Amino acid sequence: MRIGLLGTGPWARMAHAPALSRHGGLDFVGVWGRRTAPTKELADNYGVRAYDEVDALLADVDAVAVALPPAVQADLAVRAARAGRHLLLDKPLAPTVEQARAVAGAVEEAGVASVVFFTARFQPETEAWINEQAAVEGWFTGRAEWLGAVFSEDANPFATPWRREKGALWDVGPHALSVLLPILGDARRVTAAASGPGDTVHLVLDHLGGASSTLALSLTAPPAAAGAAVELRGSAGVTQLPQSTDSAVSALARAADALLAASRTGRPHACDAAFGLRVTEILATAEALLDGGA
Repeated sequence: MRIGLLGTGPWARMAHAPALSRHGGLDFVGVWGRRTAPTKELADNYGVRAYDEVDALLADVDAVAVALPPAVQADLAVRAARAGRHLLLDKPLAPTVEQARAVAGAVEEAGVASVVFFTARFQPETEAWINEQAAVEGWFTGRAEWLGAVFSEDANPFATPWRREKGALWDVGPHALSVLLPILGDARRVTAAASGPGDTVHLVLDHLGGASSTLALSLTAPPAAAGAAVELRGSAGVTQLPQSTDSAVSALARAADALLAASRTGRPHACDAAFGLRVTEILATAEALLDGGA
């Protein structure tokens, strides 16, 4: 599969470009970015073409991987899907339900494959644990803590404008939801949402399976307190999400495997654009509660 990369930021350099270039099933064709110099630099580093125009890249590939801010990703994903290109997307799918719905609709209408890169869903240890717990009945409650130090560390490369605007809810909230939803079921409603220090938010969800869950999300945690943890309690006892030793590059390569499989078989992956839309809907509901609009 010929694939191009849209984006040249830290995540594109640290994860996407290495994963695409090393993948045996992909032909990494080239890079498009919003700034000429970083685009040329990244393309030169991997011996691929630097594209000046998105449409020129789309004409040369079967699929695109996107490493751009959510609003930019959403618009370009619709454009790529309408051009018949498969999509390897980042989370969150989009910053609004309207934009996420447009992406999911374009994917469905075009009949292209889509995979949204929720990291834990593509790491062997965590993926296996999620699948195991999803087969267990009788969960009573779940607790997820996804605490980052992006805004409490000096010169963190991920302290980007969109993260400063949208905060932990939209950055790490998708990770927590991607673990809880397949186990406890879809969220019937967000029953509570409250703000904490900095961009910290606390959510309570009511799930279709009958369980409730709490989420603590932050990008302003002290570095010593940063980390992710998920705990489930139910009739089967207590279990915790295992820590993964897998790198982001390896996980992204598995996401590319999933895209290849979905494009080949026509069967949607569990983390497709439709799932990305559902996560966006839950985040938007929580955001409205936090803003006092619901």
